[in-house]
Amino acid sequence: MFEIGRICMKIAGRDAGKKCVIIDVFDQHYVLIDGQTRRRKCNINHLEPLNQLVQISKNALVPEVIRVLKEISIEVEEKKPKAKATAAKVKAEKPKRAHKKKEKPVKEAKAKPSRDSKKKVEKPAEKKADGAAEKKE
Repeated sequence: MFEIGRICMKIAGRDAGKKCVIIDVFDQHYVLIDGQTRRRKCNINHLEPLNQLVQISKNALVPEVIRVLKEISIEVEEKKPKAKATAAKVKAEKPKRAHKKKEKPVKEAKAKPSRDSKKKVEKPAEKKADGAAEKKE
């Protein structure tokens, strides 16, 4: 029943209610359709076969499908191929930023102070005593 050239009505999905023609049979569950619908693989459970049958070659190109469907008075919109980059949609290319490498600070080797070079630190108690003594004088 679902053979190449069979006119069908799509009953499920986004293209429901639109007519199509079978242009290839994959297996007992899936066919390739084209016509008022999008050209795509379709489950036969989503198709209602009609009584019309047309002569069309396997994997027919879109212009041939349109010609055959117009002969049996089914109006089909000609699908325009999508342009990959149209002038209206092209965004200005931004120049790539050059990543600046962060310079790591060079750690200088610190010379460890020797024990002899350490300054003697006065104890805070001694400072207070000296400061108090200076005030009194």
